[in-house]
Amino acid sequence: MSDVYWTAALIFIALLLYRLREVWLGALKRFDDRNVARLEQEQMDKRDPVAHFRHTLAVAGEQVEEVQEVVEPDERTGDPVTRYLFNAEKFATREEAEEARNIVVVAKARIYYRHLPAALAGRRSDDKLN
Repeated sequence: MSDVYWTAALIFIALLLYRLREVWLGALKRFDDRNVARLEQEQMDKRDPVAHFRHTLAVAGEQVEEVQEVVEPDERTGDPVTRYLFNAEKFATREEAEEARNIVVVAKARIYYRHLPAALAGRRSDDKLN
């Protein structure tokens, strides 16, 4: 009798997987598409002399918070107005907020490049010891 239960459970799981095939096949397809795009980008980066700067800016951008959209009442009229919040500062337009964010991202990237020679020198001295 237990073989019947195991067989029924196996058939039920197979039917469930078949029913949800679009979900998990779609997830696998998106995963594969991201990997293909990443590999293509790596190939293009090998030929691009400024790829290192672009990658540094992308990493610095991941470390900085995004611009947030906040709806609040206007001080004069009380009507709802959209404001953009970045670094605890309110901006009237998204462009102004994104500009302030980009200034912070570039500053982080410059700090990285300011410390890069010392880090590379430290790596070279470690290689000589080994």
